[in-house]
Amino acid sequence: MNFPDALFPQAWAFGAFLPLVLLLAWNVWTAPWKRLGDSGQSNVWLGTIVLLSLVWSMKAGVKPGLNMHLLGATMFTLMFGRQFATIGLALVLAVVTLNQGLNGHPGWQAYALNALVLCVFPPLLADAIRRLTERFLPPNFFIFIFVAAFFGAAITAVATGFLATMLLWWADVYPAAMLFEDYFPYYLLLGFSEAWLNGAMVTLMVVYLPHWVGSFDDRRYLLNK
Repeated sequence: MNFPDALFPQAWAFGAFLPLVLLLAWNVWTAPWKRLGDSGQSNVWLGTIVLLSLVWSMKAGVKPGLNMHLLGATMFTLMFGRQFATIGLALVLAVVTLNQGLNGHPGWQAYALNALVLCVFPPLLADAIRRLTERFLPPNFFIFIFVAAFFGAAITAVATGFLATMLLWWADVYPAAMLFEDYFPYYLLLGFSEAWLNGAMVTLMVVYLPHWVGSFDDRRYLLNK
């Protein structure tokens, strides 16, 4: 994740900007902006962006493009929904990319590819898992926490890593054997960490600050239970 400039062919890097712009425009157009009209909610949204900017800045890797970090995308999606999570993560990536540029590692050329993998795909998957949980599983508090938040975060992290791995393979950046033996397996460990981070944060917010978690409905999960 966090592909550097010149890692992918220019056709890939610049070609990714068109779908990214269209997807971001759609998210901006469909986002329920009235929610951020509340100063408390907007402050939480901006604070989450700042927090994840710090988290994304802490990453580990051995070769260009072969680094990884915690996402926090499932937590962000459960808090504010798919649209605001996508927009917020795009801002997080912009902050991280700007910071890298100031330190002599420019990454704006690869921004669109990074954004599609890190900012668009994870909220889509996290939101799909939440919707499937609500549709097919009982309306239980612990199901929301363990399935939508805990396991949803793990699945989202591993799937995002798989997508990044496949892109590196398809673009012939690294051989498949090396990617699937020495890179992708670490996402299984990252998925475990991601699950604990998102599950713990969502649990604390649901217990103490439930109005911060927009996808949590007291009437569905707590009323008459």
